[in-house]
Amino acid sequence: MRACKLVRVALLLSVWACSTLHVEAALRQRLVSSEVHPDGRVTFRLRAPKAQEVSVNVQFRQGLQPMNRNRDGVWSVTLGPVEPEIYEYSFVVDGLEIVDPSNSWLKLWLSTAKNLVEIPGKEPMFFQEQRVPHGTVHIHKYRSKSLGVTRGLYVYTPPRYETRQDVQYPVLYLLHGMGDCVDAWTVVGRANVIVDNLLAENKSRPLLIVMPYGHTPSAPPDMRSLGNYEAFEKDLIEDVIPYIQQRYRVSSNRKDRAIAGLSMGGGQALTVGLGNLELFGWVGAFSSAVPRGQKLDKLLAKVKVANDNLNLLWIGCGRNDFLFQSNQKFIERLKAENIKHVAQITDGGHEWRLWRRYLNELVPLLFNADKLVK
Repeated sequence: MRACKLVRVALLLSVWACSTLHVEAALRQRLVSSEVHPDGRVTFRLRAPKAQEVSVNVQFRQGLQPMNRNRDGVWSVTLGPVEPEIYEYSFVVDGLEIVDPSNSWLKLWLSTAKNLVEIPGKEPMFFQEQRVPHGTVHIHKYRSKSLGVTRGLYVYTPPRYETRQDVQYPVLYLLHGMGDCVDAWTVVGRANVIVDNLLAENKSRPLLIVMPYGHTPSAPPDMRSLGNYEAFEKDLIEDVIPYIQQRYRVSSNRKDRAIAGLSMGGGQALTVGLGNLELFGWVGAFSSAVPRGQKLDKLLAKVKVANDNLNLLWIGCGRNDFLFQSNQKFIERLKAENIKHVAQITDGGHEWRLWRRYLNELVPLLFNADKLVK
């Protein structure tokens, strides 16, 4: 019996030793596919021993960047240095564009995806996680009675929300762009991190952020249909807002409710916010798909009547954005019709780099009328 036990122990030790060797070998083979260096350079790597040609397509460089293969079949290239930011990238292997199999941080669209890599600054950037109190991102599924489907929605609650039972919070409804998924503002936009940092610096009032899904069964099928948001508006007003009011301690007063969004979501924010001024006191539009024609005429007619009641209409757009001209014309019309607004025109194109910054600028103004320039 003793001999059997000794044999069993020996076998277990042998199995353990073999497993340890396999684990160590696997760790040695683990690929750091987007290695960020202290000087702001990035080394991209992809294991593809049978490939004939591999390149990386990265946001901070124009065109495909060729990569070189070593004896182990690992392709690599080092690029930069580049400015601190979050950048998109993908690999092209023998003509086929693929995501990085060793990087799970993905920016998802309805039909495609890209990886993300973060270049930190010497000092923490406003969108980077810092040693501050953190809020919570809640994921919900709700039944949209107006659309007849089950939909998703994300909610950010600020630090100490759970313990401050006597507080009724203001709420920002924050909308994503065309083709984005419901998690875009947390995964790519870092909305929760941005607000955590603002709150830690006492630059913002504590608030909730509600991030609903912007596409609907009757959503515009392509860019030519921008501005047709009736189904989304119905879902937001009849289903999402009541859902939030029932489950969270949020104020029901219009002065404590804001709506903002980017691109398609910017168009939705203008349409829903300006069209329902009894519900929203604050409206923000980033690189917005501005409503057109009679729809815009009706919206601005409502704003003129309620101009004194609209706390803030905030518009931001980059000069190289394909929607810049329509935003510029919108701003000029607001000026001509004496409609109060704030315009933030910056360098840059249609990109998350700007939208994160716009959110960081807008949130401190929300629900703080004394901060607005008269």
